Amino acid sequence: MIEIKNLSKRYGIGFGGKLAVDNLSLTINKGEIIGLFGGNGAGKTTLMKSILGLLDYDGEVTLDGQKITRKNISRLSFATSEHSFFPNITPEDHREFYKMNFPGFNEARFDSLMKFFDLPKNRALRGFSTGQKNQFEVILALSQGAEYIFMDEPFAGNDIFNREDFYKVLLGILDENETIILSTHLIEEVENFVSRAVVLRNGRLIADVSADNLADRGLSLTAFIKETYGYQSSRVRDALDALSGQEDGKENR
Repeated sequence: MIEIKNLSKRYGIGFGGKLAVDNLSLTINKGEIIGLFGGNGAGKTTLMKSILGLLDYDGEVTLDGQKITRKNISRLSFATSEHSFFPNITPEDHREFYKMNFPGFNEARFDSLMKFFDLPKNRALRGFSTGQKNQFEVILALSQGAEYIFMDEPFAGNDIFNREDFYKVLLGILDENETIILSTHLIEEVENFVSRAVVLRNGRLIADVSADNLADRGLSLTAFIKETYGYQSSRVRDALDALSGQEDGKENR
């Protein structure tokens, strides 16, 4: 279990800096598939990077009661579109590197996912398309042998067919001790995939609800997030009316 207590992260110095995560507390249990949702700048990526120890922060993050250090960080993995692999070597080279450094590396899963995405094994990654690079990051994160797998917008540059099929494959390969924390704006696509929705706004936790709870309330995930965010459907009409008024004003000059 990952426990996050009163985590805050500020970019910049003093009170003039930007508070990206604001006194956030959260528990992540084994075996969950958590969707991490929120608008741009809500704090999703900052929260993930703080948990993984990639950023300094105030507060506390523990894994089964222990601080996350070099001794237990291999229990966590991260797939990000920032591309953290070695671009000048091949997927096969990465396989050998991961086998040496991660005792739990799952070769069978690596091979099956490489085949699923139809990625070349012996071409340097610098020659991959953006979508292929993101796919490979996901493969590494899922094959590392980690118990908690963080994914931050992992399918940028991928077509809808690859994304939809991958969610089905992922549900089929995960075991009961693996946990997924997935940050995405593609809410409708993961509606039937996530078991829990965590919603951030301006760095604060504003909702934490299970998929079962939403089903009992007769709410779709999209409807729930819109309701939680106070989404106003009239904003489109208002914007069009304002633009129309500006155009009318130009014509009357």
